[in-house]
Amino acid sequence: MTRSDLVEELAARFGQLTHRDAEYAVKAILDAMGEALVRGHRIEIRGFGSFSINRRPPRLGRNPRSGESVQIPEKRVPHFKPGKALREAVDKRTEEMAAHDK
Repeated sequence: MTRSDLVEELAARFGQLTHRDAEYAVKAILDAMGEALVRGHRIEIRGFGSFSINRRPPRLGRNPRSGESVQIPEKRVPHFKPGKALREAVDKRTEEMAAHDK
């Protein structure tokens, strides 16, 4: 699902929202989530999952072209951990699709 798919779904589900309002709503939510992660906060959406920042320590890597060693600096990267309800729903749906394909 892309961002525009999400906007379309939101506008379709809530008839009182115009397409532009749905677009602003999606943008506002994603911007707020991005800002929270940039500030180092954790985001938890019950039943869906949580977003947090993981630290990747500095390490020694290799340039694949020349083979020389390269120092890779520390990074902070976003991490998503699905909630129990989402994991179970995906698992159940996967089982149903596998049974249907047989």
